[in-house]
Amino acid sequence: MNDLNYHLDFVVAQSDPLIAKRCLLKSPCLHTQQYTLHIHTQASSAAHAFNQHSQNNTIQTFNHWWIWVHQDVYLPLGWDQQFKLGLAKAQNMFDNLGVVGLYGVAQSGNQITRIGHVIDRGEQLHEKTAMPALVDSLDELLIATRADLQLGFDPALGFDFYATDLVLEAKKRQITSAVIEAPCEHWSSSPKNPPFPNHLIERVEKSANYFESKWQAQLPITTPCFAINKIGDTSRFVRLPR
Repeated sequence: MNDLNYHLDFVVAQSDPLIAKRCLLKSPCLHTQQYTLHIHTQASSAAHAFNQHSQNNTIQTFNHWWIWVHQDVYLPLGWDQQFKLGLAKAQNMFDNLGVVGLYGVAQSGNQITRIGHVIDRGEQLHEKTAMPALVDSLDELLIATRADLQLGFDPALGFDFYATDLVLEAKKRQITSAVIEAPCEHWSSSPKNPPFPNHLIERVEKSANYFESKWQAQLPITTPCFAINKIGDTSRFVRLPR
């Protein structure tokens, strides 16, 4: 497939215009006429912003993709072309590819493989596994879905776990998910390890309780942030002593 045939639409939930201006809105590819960025300023969940585009459309072509991206992500010069090339390569390698991300986890029993290449809060994360590669979980920082499949996020998950949930839901429909190499920068203000602020603990716990119950039969599940062997593991981790 010629990578120039791809049509990309971007969707973001913007809660802080200063962060968006400093990160996502500085991305060179978003200053062209080639792409549309849909900005949602009062989204109650990731699904609230994304699904109205990804699920409520009549697009029936596999070369049109919806890209969900965080406001604190910066896409460097040439990122869009690298993304398209990676996407074309992945579609040639994997049948019925419908979900793509930039960082994720492949899990086979107790064997956990991290896959991706991103700069996360100034730290270069460049895992050893060659890309594209199939994954069982994705990070939420950037997720793309094939428009004709009308995939969306679960509204009950708020702003956490919705990427891994999407991968699991897609798998039920025999739709594959992969990580491709298109490095970006992620400047999240959330700490990587405890102690976590109370508002973050409460938000993550609410989503985790729902996610862990929904996929209890599939446990253990490892996401880029959490190792969940049994219900309550996420809560125990985020509430580790200060």
